[in-house]
Amino acid sequence: MTPAEEPAVIGLLGGMSWPSTLTYYRAVNEGVAKALGGSHSARMVIWSQDYAEVERRQLAEDWEGAGALLAAGARRLAAAGADVLAIACNTMHRVSGAVRAACDLPLIDIVEVTAEATRSRGITRAAVLGTRFTAQGGLFTGALAARGIAPVLPAAEDQRLVDRIIYEELCRGTVSDTAASAFTDLRQRLRRDGVDGIILACTELGLLIPPPERVSPEIVDTVAVHVEALVTASLAGRPGPRAATR
Repeated sequence: MTPAEEPAVIGLLGGMSWPSTLTYYRAVNEGVAKALGGSHSARMVIWSQDYAEVERRQLAEDWEGAGALLAAGARRLAAAGADVLAIACNTMHRVSGAVRAACDLPLIDIVEVTAEATRSRGITRAAVLGTRFTAQGGLFTGALAARGIAPVLPAAEDQRLVDRIIYEELCRGTVSDTAASAFTDLRQRLRRDGVDGIILACTELGLLIPPPERVSPEIVDTVAVHVEALVTASLAGRPGPRAATR
């Protein structure tokens, strides 16, 4: 690349939680290195939220306050030289409108790229596994339905299980064998019920699945497809204001 064609700088709204931000940082850099070869790495700036503040607003369903937090982070990333934005959290895409309104940078939307990846794999019935706010928030169900895919949400008891694993373990950097076993059991039951795709609609859920199984076509890991879109957007070069997002 010539200096005029240098990659766009990715601005990542992270810290929600820090384990998922670590995963993003590693995966984006690996993606750029694979694409460009040699010792290349990503042009990237990260604004890491204090997750306790984010979690407090989530659990209180204070989405206006949550949106204000991310909007402030987006402005910081823009000031730091970011060219495109990404929210490293599925649940917080409920406030993506506040992020878009905060600055003129395009947002690479995890929901849209995941729904498109699900469609491209020929999945027709997809289980949406994430926090209750993600599962019940309508973003994924709407994006999937618009592509002819039937969204399947976990039963109330299973949703409580997923919530507990996310908030009490994964977001605190813990990956227990008990949680991994329970999550495997849930996925197997969903398959028996006719689901042909599992969307990991929480950026930490992939930590519960062994890497060889994580790359199965029926497992749609939102982090993996989001990272792929971010690497593509970065290597396409600097976009103009309000460029089209995927």
